[in-house]
Amino acid sequence: MALELAERRDVDFVLYEQLGLDKLIEHDRFAEFNKKTLDLIVTEARTLAVKELLPANVPGDREGCLFENGTVKVPEAYRRIFELYREGEWIALADDPEVGGQGLPVTATSAVHEYFNGANTAFCMYPGLCHGAGKLVEIFGTDEQKKLYLGKMYAGQWGGSMLLTEPEAGSDVGNLTTSAKKNDDGTYSITGSKIFITGGEQDLTENIIHPVLARIEGAPAGTKGISLFLVPKIRVNADGSLGEPNDVVCTGIEEKLGIHGSATCSLTLGGKGQCIGILLGEENKGMRAMFHMMNEARLGVGIQGFAMASAAFSFALNYARERKQGRNLLEMMNPDAQSVPIIQHPDVRRMLMWMKSYVEGMRSFVYYVGNCFDHEAIAADDAERERWQGLIELLTPVVKAYCTDKAFEVCTQAVQTFGGYGYTMEYPVEQYLRDSKITSIYEGTNGIQAMDFLGRKLGMKKGQYFMALLEEINKTVAAAKAVPALEAMALTVENAVNKLGETAFNLGTTAMSPKVMTAFAFAQPLLEVTGDVVMGWMHLWRAVAAVPGLEKHAGSLDPAARKEKAEKNKHAAFYEGKLRVAEFFIHTLLPATMGKMTAISGVCDAAMEMPERSFGN
Repeated sequence: MALELAERRDVDFVLYEQLGLDKLIEHDRFAEFNKKTLDLIVTEARTLAVKELLPANVPGDREGCLFENGTVKVPEAYRRIFELYREGEWIALADDPEVGGQGLPVTATSAVHEYFNGANTAFCMYPGLCHGAGKLVEIFGTDEQKKLYLGKMYAGQWGGSMLLTEPEAGSDVGNLTTSAKKNDDGTYSITGSKIFITGGEQDLTENIIHPVLARIEGAPAGTKGISLFLVPKIRVNADGSLGEPNDVVCTGIEEKLGIHGSATCSLTLGGKGQCIGILLGEENKGMRAMFHMMNEARLGVGIQGFAMASAAFSFALNYARERKQGRNLLEMMNPDAQSVPIIQHPDVRRMLMWMKSYVEGMRSFVYYVGNCFDHEAIAADDAERERWQGLIELLTPVVKAYCTDKAFEVCTQAVQTFGGYGYTMEYPVEQYLRDSKITSIYEGTNGIQAMDFLGRKLGMKKGQYFMALLEEINKTVAAAKAVPALEAMALTVENAVNKLGETAFNLGTTAMSPKVMTAFAFAQPLLEVTGDVVMGWMHLWRAVAAVPGLEKHAGSLDPAARKEKAEKNKHAAFYEGKLRVAEFFIHTLLPATMGKMTAISGVCDAAMEMPERSFGN
């Protein structure tokens, strides 16, 4: 069984050779870190993931969560690893040490979370929500609220959740019915029901702090009248001690396709009229506040999907090297030929190359967005800071939607690589397939991400953020053109990025015309081709970054010489792999994107103009 989860050598390549993390930490903000320290942290994360989180993944899936009399028991295997996670202080890695964080660069924490989520995504939901809810308190809480809640949430002593969805409102959050009535002491009485609440009830922590969206009596309709409240499962006294239960009742948990170890709860607030909450932030500004947590969650979900894809590919690659079946194609007519590892079969190599190209491209993409956060934090002036923030805003729905869609496809190919065994529970890839599917649904379905991308993100600052993205890609194109061995790939990416600019402009224009409905029927295809072009960029960038290493260890960029050297030298083999994977993605997969962009620009209105009855009975 493969225990890599993620190829450490490629992790380090992205961190240092592509993104230059070693140069980033020279800034005063990260003065206490050096490369040795960060390498040690990533190594410790990998060790915890492989030795502790991964062995609990299958038992957690098989056992699942148990709902009894309003309480939820998580899988027994989670108890030990949660304590190890807490003791290692992994929850608030990139947060300010003054509020209980470790102060790491976000770029480095991306690698940590890849290992953790690749090992056990369902478990990681619990500490992840400690952080997500805690971050709301850090940003929007009063000094008193921070003193009461923040330290215990970042330490994992108290859990967190996110209470948005309601049975009737669904994704239309503005239609919620949960109400808040102000009390004489400044608190609020909360009444309502919420569904699909991850970690809404669990027995890992002594308390759970629920951020709850509700409408104060008399507030405007829609999202303009929504406020955000902190509603603890157990009331918190003024001295920080725990008081009485707070009339937050779990009425059931969902039976799901995957992530069985993660409790997805239905909650009733104020069923006995005794649910008390405190306002977090300003009245009627709840959605603005909650979006901070939602955006963090969306980036986190992108990491979840990608990390599971990385792990599934790792298992598939290991299996393909060990599983012997069939003769080599060149020996098919030789009755004495021995069975060979299936990695020698062309179609298996195609699947492995396809998976590797998406996994490695997504790794660079996800880490790059983390890197944007670090550059924003150390920006020299407001203009530079705004540029990095704009890239984060623009790319958040792409990371969430594109990486989770492609992750499910990678997991599907991993199952296919195993053949019939992949469809059994004897091997882990079927669980990765099941677990990864939810990532395209929760935290805003990928269709909603696409609508946000077309309807909001493309036009932000009159398109300046989107143009900044295209400029960043073209910087890499220019660098690649300077290397003769990369010139053909550079030209292909250049053509793709130019066509993406035209396609986005055309569809954006259509979205402001009477054909607005038809334009939004192409929102998802637009987001997908954006992701494709970003992946092409990442692979071209990886190729540029690999050239010095390849010249050092292979002595030449001539393809024949490179291949000969790679067969003898593991370092040359590694860098040769970067160029070959880039070549595969850019010359084999990216051309299909050109056709997809042509289709988008055609703005075919069949989907919107067909009568509803014509869809079928």
